[in-house]
Formats: sequence, C-alpha cells, structure tokens
Amino acid sequence: MNLRLGIIATLIATVALAGCGSSSNTRSPAAPSGSPPSGGSSGGSSGGSGALSPDATSAATGDIPDTQNFLTHRDAAHHFSMLYPEGWTVQRQASGSVFRDKNNLVRVTVAPGGAPTTTSMAAELSKLQASVPTLKLNGAPQTVTLKAGPAVKATYSTQSAPNPVTGKRVTLTVDRYELGHGGQRATLELGTPTGVDNIDAYKRMANSFTWR
Repeated sequence: MNLRLGIIATLIATVALAGCGSSSNTRSPAAPSGSPPSGGSSGGSSGGSGALSPDATSAATGDIPDTQNFLTHRDAAHHFSMLYPEGWTVQRQASGSVFRDKNNLVRVTVAPGGAPTTTSMAAELSKLQASVPTLKLNGAPQTVTLKAGPAVKATYSTQSAPNPVTGKRVTLTVDRYELGHGGQRATLELGTPTGVDNIDAYKRMANSFTWR
C-alpha cells in the first residue's frame, strides 16, 4: 500500500514540473479585430485633395461614346451640380464628390478660398510634385472661361504603382480646373488613362459645373 502511494506521489510531482516548464510555444494574444494592419494605408487615389492617380489593378476602359446619356449630380452640402455619365459610380466625400468608371476618374472638391490665379495653381501643383514623384506638368497653368465663370486650368499626369502581375504602370492624364465663388473655391479634376479619348465628354462635364 505504501509503495502504491509512493508511485502516485511521484507521478503528481512529474506532472507539476512539466506545467512549470518553458513557455516558448505559448500563443501571443490576438490583436483586436478593429486594429489596422501595420504599415497599412488609409488613403485612396481618389480621395482628399492630393493628386489624382490611377489604379494599376483596374481594368481598362474605352472612350465615352458620343451617344452617352448624362445625369445631373446635385451636391447640396457643397452647393454645386454637374453632369456625369450614366452608369458611373458616384461617391460623396467630405470635401466633394468623385465619379468613376474603372480608370476614368473625375473628382470635384470644394473648400474655402479666394479666386484662383495661375500663380496660385502653379504653387499648388509644385507642392503636389514634392509628394507625388510621378506627377509631371504639361505646360503652365492658363486662364480659361467655363460657363460658371472665369477659371484656371492646368494639365498634369501621374502613374500608378506597378501592376502586381504584369509590372506595368497606368498613366493618367488629368485636366485640372479651379474656379471661385462667394469665398469658396472648386477644383475639378478629370482624369483619362492613356489611350482613351474623353476630350468632348470631359469638356461637357466641366462646362456643366454650376454653383448653387
């Protein structure tokens, strides 16, 4: 009987020692489900007031046809309206609205500001160049006239990151217009990927911009 009790005591001591061993296989606590991945980005190519940039993974898209039907977008929060092609995705943002069909991309932002000048736009684009290495200007800003009134126009291009499969980059050519009204400044950016002709459709969209 004493021998059996001795064996049981030895087994209990062995198990206790095993439980106090190395913790190298202990699993770390899981991160909260709401935590962002390290190194991730919360920004987007079509958001905010940065340069307009294409998406390397977006499928190519064709020209906007002459028979394209247009709808009127009314942004009550920013007091403007503008035509856009039927079927495009419309996204309202804190600073304005974005219209998209694959890499056909149009953004309108409105912020407090005075009437733009060629000098002020050149300074803005120079600042963008410092943060967007692929941005290239196509000539100096010029004064133009839209139906909504006097405006300043410049053209720039940006490139996407390399496509993860092909390594190719998409180039986006952007016509940028700025016009002021009542202490507000609107910036219209109309982006077209290389090989796509949206000149007439984009002129129609820019000229349809109306303050409300």
